[in-house]
Amino acid sequence: MIMKKTKPFFVAIVLSLLLLSSTTIFAQEGEDKGPQYMTLTTLHWNMDYEDFDMDTWKSVEKEYLDKVTAKNEHVAASSFYLHQLSPDNRELISVRVYDTWNDIEKAAERDWELAKEAWPDEAERDAFFKKQNAYYDRNHTDEIYTTLPIVKHLKDASKDLICYVRTSHLAFPEDGKGDEIRALMGENFDKLIKDNPLVKGYYPHRHAWGKDGTEMMEAYFLDSLTDLDKMFDGLGDLMEEAWPDEDARKERWKKFNKYFTGVHGDAVYKFVAGLNK
Repeated sequence: MIMKKTKPFFVAIVLSLLLLSSTTIFAQEGEDKGPQYMTLTTLHWNMDYEDFDMDTWKSVEKEYLDKVTAKNEHVAASSFYLHQLSPDNRELISVRVYDTWNDIEKAAERDWELAKEAWPDEAERDAFFKKQNAYYDRNHTDEIYTTLPIVKHLKDASKDLICYVRTSHLAFPEDGKGDEIRALMGENFDKLIKDNPLVKGYYPHRHAWGKDGTEMMEAYFLDSLTDLDKMFDGLGDLMEEAWPDEDARKERWKKFNKYFTGVHGDAVYKFVAGLNK
């Protein structure tokens, strides 16, 4: 099973920004911060919908993507994720990325303008949204995260991918140091993620608005569940290669460990190619 191989590296990587209140503080000179905010909406399938069809769902969301989201200049990126390994098989995740906080509100207003342009007839517009909404239960949750600048951008989004999400919780130690965290995080990224051929994309985020202010979340994109297993299996060797001295490795772990509560959650989703901007 994939989840049995938990390594100190994953705890270390997600916590690195504990004391930092923004991506601006974390960014190093010359870094391209990119979009600053991500909204994450956890939806649930309508299990009572008798006409449910996955291909039809994709076509409906693709139509909305083409006519609304893709044309919305305030949305930097968007994507859909389906349950693979998580506590609730009904859930699917809708993600949107924005350059600024103000763009979140502007995007919502622009969505409605574009929808009226796409379906100018009110009856046809209502019919489309009724068809779209029929796939979803009314229950959903929304969270906003700040995007962090240590990123490995996904180069090929033309096929379905595995997205491994690890959510950890910050401990906010009194003796924590931003410079220490930045240095250690940068080293970990350079030596364990950036050139790792199994990791096709890597996106860390920190809580900005929602139910839990301690959350740190990382998303790893891989080709398959097999590659996820391989990634876990290979971390020990990568760490030994990066820091050959065993005592030095233990000291690094001590520094990282103080920034975390030790509580984390794991989930795996499928990135749906074709439903992304």
